[in-house]
Amino acid sequence: MFKFSLLFVSLCLPALVSGGRESCTCDSDAATAAAAEHNAAQEAIKYKLGSIASVLAAGAAGVSLPLVGKRIPSLRPEKDIFFMIKAFAAGVILGTGFVHILPDAFQDLTSPCIGQNPWANFPVAGFIAMASSIGTLMVDTFATTFYHRRHFSKPKQVLADQETAEEHAGHVHVHTHATHGHAHGSTAAAVPTEDLSLTELIRYRIISQVLELGIVIHSVIIGISLGTSQSPATIKPLLVALSFHQFFEGMGLGGCISQAQFRWRSAAAMATFFSVTAPVGIAVGIGITGVYRDDSRSGLIVEGSMNSASAGILIYMALVDLLAADFMNPRLQNNLGLQLGANISLLLGAACMSVLAKWA
Repeated sequence: MFKFSLLFVSLCLPALVSGGRESCTCDSDAATAAAAEHNAAQEAIKYKLGSIASVLAAGAAGVSLPLVGKRIPSLRPEKDIFFMIKAFAAGVILGTGFVHILPDAFQDLTSPCIGQNPWANFPVAGFIAMASSIGTLMVDTFATTFYHRRHFSKPKQVLADQETAEEHAGHVHVHTHATHGHAHGSTAAAVPTEDLSLTELIRYRIISQVLELGIVIHSVIIGISLGTSQSPATIKPLLVALSFHQFFEGMGLGGCISQAQFRWRSAAAMATFFSVTAPVGIAVGIGITGVYRDDSRSGLIVEGSMNSASAGILIYMALVDLLAADFMNPRLQNNLGLQLGANISLLLGAACMSVLAKWA
């Protein structure tokens, strides 16, 4: 019996020792994994802080170039080269909407993490993009009508008051009546030109403001996505791609702001707001890293819906307000060289953003 017990202990002892070693090995692996995760998080923070500076500089440079270019005679909005710059920027914005934002929106809103009904049974992303495009059209129309009535009702009233005063001016009635035909003729010739200029100016201002709204929504989302990422391998290419992304988008927005002829304070405010939006989104993402999960149900729904709305706004603005207005311009259609240059610039802009989609 003693021999049997001794044999049993001798057989089990190696197993017990081996089990203890495996347990220590598991603890060691867990500690190593935790240390590696901590080091990766610390490294990711460095890249996130660097991305704030990089994205801020790229966005500020992109949006400032067209504004500063107004002081260079060859880059002024009335020059031919500005058509090509604007076409390139429109291609960038169009590629952003179709290649970057809309596919991400479909991916988020069809994820199995958010359930089947209605997300998997109905193209919610496409519906929201369509609705935002229609909404942008409505805002565009109503805003243009409002500003048109606001700016054109006063000159007409002033002109009517002047004519009434002339009719009741007794002792100078004959003299003013004699010159009235000449004055009225010159006014009739001048008003349409002024009205056309003011109409275009109002149009450009509405376009720049609505376009900035769509870009800002997307910039906040992509900034938060970068800020919440914990993988340096993911952040590195995203940092470079996002910097180029902000630079090109800034050029498009800056061109619209330049044509709108805002006062320098308003133009600077719009340029600053665009430049800081993505960096602020990155900072917010860093702050909510511990509680925010981009693969959670609420996170996917919010992010997918905002991406869809942003895509609809940008696609509408690029096609209707930027490309259609310029490509149907008689100045462009009557100049074959300018027309070819604008088409090539459009394709280059769309191609640049499409290539960036490989990394971001």
